[in-house]
Amino acid sequence: MYWVGSVHRDICDFPDEVRRRVGHEFHQLQQGLLPGDWRPMAVVGPGTGEIRISSELQGGRIEHRVFYVAKFEEAVWVLRAFRKRSRKTRRQDIDIGRKRYEMMRRTRAQMRTSGPTKP
Repeated sequence: MYWVGSVHRDICDFPDEVRRRVGHEFHQLQQGLLPGDWRPMAVVGPGTGEIRISSELQGGRIEHRVFYVAKFEEAVWVLRAFRKRSRKTRRQDIDIGRKRYEMMRRTRAQMRTSGPTKP
């Protein structure tokens, strides 16, 4: 699992129940399986998926999302994690996902030329 930008810290800020569920979904991805609730997010970059976690916390429904890329042999790349506040994904979250997708592409190209290193 490769974490891009602040995504690991962002997931650590999720409530315990949501973090456990995200961890389970990551395990599924590492086994070559699809997450339980996901959708493609090609707008972020080719091969990007979005894990969707819905929970009942603090007396209401809360949505959390995680952008990831699981199409490469070396690892699952985790790009963005955030709490979703409306039905539509905010442009800011998509833009951050795109920037991190590009960071992932550059890191992978560098890894191919200089050998494996963690981003």
